[in-house]
Amino acid sequence: MKAMIFAAGLGTRLKPLTDSIPKALLPLAGKTLLQWQIERLQEAGITDIVVNIHHFGQQIIDYLREHDGFGRRVWISDEREALLETGGGLLKAAELLGEDDLVLVCNVDILSNINIPQLMAAHKADDLATVVVSDRQTQRYLLFDESGVLRGWTNIATGECRPASLTVHPLTRLAFSGMQIVSPAFFGSLRHTQTQKGQKFSLIDAYLSVVERQAGIIRAFVPQDYRMMDVGKIDQLDEAERFAQSLQ
Repeated sequence: MKAMIFAAGLGTRLKPLTDSIPKALLPLAGKTLLQWQIERLQEAGITDIVVNIHHFGQQIIDYLREHDGFGRRVWISDEREALLETGGGLLKAAELLGEDDLVLVCNVDILSNINIPQLMAAHKADDLATVVVSDRQTQRYLLFDESGVLRGWTNIATGECRPASLTVHPLTRLAFSGMQIVSPAFFGSLRHTQTQKGQKFSLIDAYLSVVERQAGIIRAFVPQDYRMMDVGKIDQLDEAERFAQSLQ
């Protein structure tokens, strides 16, 4: 299995810190967010990692070179010309990842206590993807049937629902947690979404395209005793520091 870390974001909610550094190099509990993610992947035995870059991308390149990739084989997917969001970013990285192995994909700014080997074991060979979800409160939810198969998406603040013709019941609302395993076959779905959306699109767009076309199975993985934090706001950094310390 290979891995991709999304580290290209602008980090606008973390200004003014991200006026001079990329979000991926934000320090918490003595490590950068990027180091936290790489070490978690190391613990799971993943040795080949792609990191995408955009905002202050050269700093990330220099940082990884200085630390020799923390002992991993690390490649850079360069999005400095155009930020492609998660779906477009993963598709661009296909040339580095190859399309012959499973890929664990994660956001650099989400810390958690997830047991990655359990996630890896839960992925079914015939599924296109296995997404980490939880019952935390948010505005946007993925919708799963009783078998844990993705059937749609909703924004409870606006009432929007996708697909608009969704009729499957009952459905369970679960919040996406920024980590997933995707199969080699999923890259075909990414290309299909690209033809509809253009170069820039999200993984959620790609997942919903699979649902709408009935083109495969996207399955939920709900970790036990799960704790996670999205390190996204400047006023949450003290809380994020304590959370990172609790993971050590």
